[in-house]
This record gives sequence, C-alpha cells and structure tokens, in this order.
Amino acid sequence: MTKTEREKMLAGELYVASDAALVAGRNRARRLTRLFNLTTEEELEKRQEILKELFGGMGENVYIEPTLRCDYGDNIYLGNNVFINFDCILLDCNTIHIGDNVQLATRVQLLTAYHPIKAIERNAGPELASPIRIGDSCWLGGGVIVLPGVTIGENTVIGAGSVVTKDIPANVVAVGNPCRILREIS
Repeated sequence: MTKTEREKMLAGELYVASDAALVAGRNRARRLTRLFNLTTEEELEKRQEILKELFGGMGENVYIEPTLRCDYGDNIYLGNNVFINFDCILLDCNTIHIGDNVQLATRVQLLTAYHPIKAIERNAGPELASPIRIGDSCWLGGGVIVLPGVTIGENTVIGAGSVVTKDIPANVVAVGNPCRILREIS
C-alpha cells in the first residue's frame, strides 16, 4: 500500500509539501489562525472555539495570545493549563506535544520541519519533519527556538534566546546556542 504524503510527513520520511491534501491542510490552518489572530481581548470564548477546531487535541485552561502561526494545527496537542504568549510559531509538519502546566514566552518557535543536508536532495524539493515533545511544567523563555526531533523533559526551564538542538532532560535549567544544561533543579 502506498503512503500518502501526509503519512510520509508524520513518519519522518521525505515528503512532497506541494501535495494537494497538504496544501489544503495548510490553507485550513492559515484560515483558522487568521480568524484567531483577528479576535479581540473580549472574544475569549470565540478564541477557544477556533483553537479547538485548529488543534489535534487541547486540554482545559489553555490560553494563547495572538498572534499564533502554525502549518497544520491538527498535529498540535496541548495539555491542561498551557499558556502561550505573543507571536509564537508552531511549525507542525510532524507532531508537537505540549504537556500540562507549560508556559511558552513571547516569540517561541517549535520547528518540526527541516530539509535534507545534501544540496542535490534539498534542491529536488522533498522535505522532512520530526516530532517535538515538551514535558509537563516546562517554561521556555522568550525567543527560544526548538529544532526538529527534540524532547524537553518535565519541569525544565529553557533560558530566553536559547536554540535547543538536542534533547534536554527533566528538572534542569538549560541555556545558550546551542542550548546546554546550566544546572539541575533540586
């Protein structure tokens, strides 16, 4: 049985992003994020309705400040008590799982998409994506960038401006570019 481009994308295999079904999925997400980003501070109920339609799963007490950007939306799963501040980008060409009690500061970027390293493969067009997982009770500071395939363990704090290129364990403070463990949280 031949895999769809979406199935390849979610399996971490090379896929063609110009596939009609994937384009339709991105257009859906653009429409919903545009509607969300145009809401006013008085339209909290409307925001929640849009987010429930956009995301693959969303717990209770989720609050997101506009603006929000994503590729598909339905590959994003949020736990309970999640706060996402202004101007965050969640490129969900693969799954993004955000645990309970997570805080993302302004301009955090969770980027599942990437391209082949070899120019000849990259120029051919197919892309790749790997999942991102943020554990319970994490805090990602302003401007943090999380790269494809990264898992951040529970209770961890990632300092502002960090670029997270590899997995970070639970219960640590990590900072820098590339992000590295600064100390354990006792």
